[in-house]
Amino acid sequence: MSRIRARFAKLKDEGRAGLVTFTMAYDPTPEASLDILKAIVASGADMVEIGVPFSDPMADGKIIQAAGIRALKHGATLKKILALVAEFRKTDADTPIILMGYYNPFYIYGAEKFAKDARSAGVDGVILVDLPPEEESEYIPHLKTHNITPVRLIAPTSLESRLPKLLEQADGFVYYISVLGVTGTKSAKQTTLDEDVGQLRKATSLPVCVGFGIKTPEQAKEVAALADGVVVGSALVDVIGKAATPKQAIEDVSELVASFATTIRSVKKPLGKVSAA
Repeated sequence: MSRIRARFAKLKDEGRAGLVTFTMAYDPTPEASLDILKAIVASGADMVEIGVPFSDPMADGKIIQAAGIRALKHGATLKKILALVAEFRKTDADTPIILMGYYNPFYIYGAEKFAKDARSAGVDGVILVDLPPEEESEYIPHLKTHNITPVRLIAPTSLESRLPKLLEQADGFVYYISVLGVTGTKSAKQTTLDEDVGQLRKATSLPVCVGFGIKTPEQAKEVAALADGVVVGSALVDVIGKAATPKQAIEDVSELVASFATTIRSVKKPLGKVSAA
C-alpha cells in the first residue's frame, strides 16, 4: 500500500479529516526548508506538499509567488528538491510527500528520469498544475510505472461534463480548488463547498481534499466536516515569508500548523466517513 493510501486508511480508522500542508522548497533557505518540513510533521501535518518553484506560476497569488522567487534565488532546482526529499526520508519513512508545481521543470528533467529519481528519493505523488489530461500521455505512464501517484486538481469550473475526463487517471486523492482565482486571495464558502464536494463524491471513490481558500483554523474546521483532507498553503507560506530569521520562521510555522491540526482533529466523523480508496 502506498503511503498516501495508508495515510487515508489511518484517517478513516481515526474518524477524522487530515491536514495537508504546502510549503515552498528552499524557502526561506535550503537548510531551513528541511527543518520546516520536519517541524510541520511534528506539529500535526498528516501529509506534506512541497512546492517546486517556477518563474511563471499562473495559479499562485502574490504570497506563494514571492516564496517561489526567494527559492529560485537560493538556487532551487527539481534535482535539488529531490535531494531535499531524500534527506527528509532519512528520519521520516511514513509521511506522504507530494510535489506540486508547473510542468516546465518536470518536462525539462525528463519524464522517465524524474519518475525513477522521485521514487528513489521517496516522493509519493505529483500535482502538475498546468498539465491537462489531453497532454499527459507522455508523463503519467512513467509516474505509474514507478508508483508515483498523479494527483488531480479539480476546479469549480471543472465540474459537470469535464469531470469524467479529469478523473480517468486520477489516483491517491483529488484536490478540489475551493475558489475561483489564484491562491491566497479568497475564502471558501461553506454552502458552495457542501454541494461541490457532494458532486465529487458521486463521481469518484477517491478521498477529496480541499484547498486554495483556507486561511484560518476556523475555516479549516468547516472544511474538515465535509472533506477527507484540508490543504493549507498560503497562510503557512505567509508566516515563513514574514519571519525575521529562518529560526523564527520554523517556530512561527510550527505554531500555526499545530493550531490548524488541533482544530481539524476536533472534528470527528463517523467511522467509515473518510474515503480510503
